[in-house]
Amino acid sequence: MEVNSPKRIHIIGSVGSGKTTLAKELSSRLNIPFFGLDNVAWKRRETSDIRRTDEEREEYLNSIVHRVTWIIEGVHNEEWVADSFVRADIR
Repeated sequence: MEVNSPKRIHIIGSVGSGKTTLAKELSSRLNIPFFGLDNVAWKRRETSDIRRTDEEREEYLNSIVHRVTWIIEGVHNEEWVADSFVRADIR
């Protein structure tokens, strides 16, 4: 990662717009972990997904946004993701 490179990036867009592809590419180039908001909202299981409670979702997202570096991507623009927009270097 270059000295002036962003450390916290939030990518938002519609379904199928290339958010995940962009997040993966930036993650690889900048060596920053990326997180999909769908995986914050849902616990992924082999048989079926389970929606996280509001508290679980907030706790998980807080654990991400308090890291030094991250890329977050998703379609969500609700109140629960507001802190990730505030903390992002690039939105």
